[in-house]
Amino acid sequence: MALTQVYWDQHIPLPQLAPVPAKVTVALVALLCFINSYDGEFVFDDSEAIINNKDLKSTTPLNNIWRNDFWGSNLSSNSSHKSYRPLTVLTFRLNYLIAGGLHPIGFHVLNIILHAVISALMIDVFAVLIGGLAFDDKGRTLNHAPKTSLLAAIFFAAHPVHTESVAGIVGRADLLCALFFQLSFLTYCRAFNKGSDRDYRFSVQWVVVSLLLCAAALLCKEQGITVLGVNAAFDVLLICNVNVYELSQRLLFRKNQLDIMNYNYYYSLNAWLLLCPWWLCFDWSMGCVPLIKSATDWRMVWLLLLWCVLIGLISQALCSQDSQRRRTLTLGLVLLVVPFLPACNIFFRVGFVIAERVLYLSSAGYCLLLAYSLGHCCCRWSKHRKLLCVMVFALVCMYVVRCALRSHQWRSEQSLFTSALTVCPLNAKVHYNVGKNLADRGNTTAAVRYYREAVRLHPTYVHAMNNLGNILKEKNELIEAEQLLSKAVSIQPDFAAAWMNLGIVQNSLQKFEEAEQSYWNAIRFRRKYPDCYYNLGRLYADQNRHVDALNAWRNATVLKPDHSLAWNNMVILLDNIGNLGQAELIGREALRLLPNDHTIMFSLANVLGKLQKYKESEGFFLHALRINPNAASCHGNLAVLYHRWGKLELAKKHYELSLKLDPEAPGTRDNYNMLRRKLDQLKRNTP
Repeated sequence: MALTQVYWDQHIPLPQLAPVPAKVTVALVALLCFINSYDGEFVFDDSEAIINNKDLKSTTPLNNIWRNDFWGSNLSSNSSHKSYRPLTVLTFRLNYLIAGGLHPIGFHVLNIILHAVISALMIDVFAVLIGGLAFDDKGRTLNHAPKTSLLAAIFFAAHPVHTESVAGIVGRADLLCALFFQLSFLTYCRAFNKGSDRDYRFSVQWVVVSLLLCAAALLCKEQGITVLGVNAAFDVLLICNVNVYELSQRLLFRKNQLDIMNYNYYYSLNAWLLLCPWWLCFDWSMGCVPLIKSATDWRMVWLLLLWCVLIGLISQALCSQDSQRRRTLTLGLVLLVVPFLPACNIFFRVGFVIAERVLYLSSAGYCLLLAYSLGHCCCRWSKHRKLLCVMVFALVCMYVVRCALRSHQWRSEQSLFTSALTVCPLNAKVHYNVGKNLADRGNTTAAVRYYREAVRLHPTYVHAMNNLGNILKEKNELIEAEQLLSKAVSIQPDFAAAWMNLGIVQNSLQKFEEAEQSYWNAIRFRRKYPDCYYNLGRLYADQNRHVDALNAWRNATVLKPDHSLAWNNMVILLDNIGNLGQAELIGREALRLLPNDHTIMFSLANVLGKLQKYKESEGFFLHALRINPNAASCHGNLAVLYHRWGKLELAKKHYELSLKLDPEAPGTRDNYNMLRRKLDQLKRNTP
């Protein structure tokens, strides 16, 4: 069938919206791929962006969202990540308020719904990008845009590279950015709509709406600004009808003075993730991708292959006689490349080499090019159309299965981290996260093995050294722990947590002067460090420097009013040195802030008992036991109170309860035996 006449209506870029059944089909494919992640846990970056992010809680002023970064730190702080995504954080806060707390199901469900909506809207985006009408010599339409748009949207809905954005809650930023990106693009297209009788009208209002939606995309994730590039490319290519072939000559042959060999290799790896998304990992840093150090490295083949494919597509986009092909390929490449530009390390450095989340929007361009190519093959090789259809169906099924498997791995940190070991065995961060997860679950022996491997792969990995040092400290392997922590702070002198942990180890080794200096180093690098003040207070208490200890613990409670251990230690220390009045005041102050803390109740009850305020002391003991009924020490001390108070039967009851819970409780057996002798004596003296 000969193609004899081609018409490209450049003033009507927006076709009729896709029918509802097509959108429902695409949405269902998206749901099918990722529905099994709905009840997953908070994993990986979710801990910092959601669990530890104070901006989600209703007790935090709402306007803090506009002053803080994505992780809840003030933008002006040196420790801030500088990622400004207030609209994304706002949706997290709404999830938190609706669910009444940190329940991951609501967060996951919204992510899945957003991906389904975005996938359905992609039909309209692709239809705009493809556009155009082609006729044969008999006037019959050859336009396959609806089918191609639908197929491309299905590819997008089911592409496994999207798993991180959908199954990882932090990926909400990419989803919201993509949604507003789509809406901004579609409304920009509406600005160039056709009136009646071929009266073309330009709508400033739609352009303003498009810019507002672009701003919303930017406030969800920085990548949202790239919609301006796509809009501009659409305007230049279709509305202004610029001759891109002539313009491209200057750009394609411009000499680049930068050595970007490794960056090009990373681009080829990103392309491979789109083409064959079976090689997926939650993190691609720290040795996961070894650097190319020589032009003879065999991996240079991938760079050449990438540019051969791109040059082939660009040449078709520029030189094809089919205007619809030029339009589709050009705009498909624009949608593939432009959203990726913020992550390409050319205009500015970013903190990663490969990240699956950044491919969420770029994958739309890839899906469009893939669907268009398959559609072209079906037209050209009509005899093999059934075989091609079977291959397309098989590809979609493979995508769906891979999405289901990958989203299942994202359900928990254990499965997510361990899945990366086979993909990136040289990635120190992968081993670190596996070790951290094992340590959090109590398997410190296995955690040590992975931490050691992380340090072996990356000898300056201070966080792995710090965590390994902590475990060795708990195992009482203090010498090696001190060596590791000393090395960590020598590599990164401002690592406050490592300084504090080094101080704890040195204190255990009775190196008191070194420990004190380590604590003060930690405080110097992190001025608001209540845990460090708490440990400094313990050091002073061990040295009988009571005033210094009390001051350190007071500093801890000023910085962190709910620091239970610091409050409790102040009460105990004042009790031990006989300052019962001050101990009572501190205990009551602590309970006003922590009314349900049974340890402080216990300590205050002891103080009140010594002050012979028996009734009040009894009340605190009983309240503490209602909260923690299996506390042997609480039963034992309440028994002592009753013993002093003369309520001997109650004393006997609680002595027995204490010994039942802890038969080896120090002093309790002796007190109990003393009470029994007294009761026996009373019985003998009773007539």
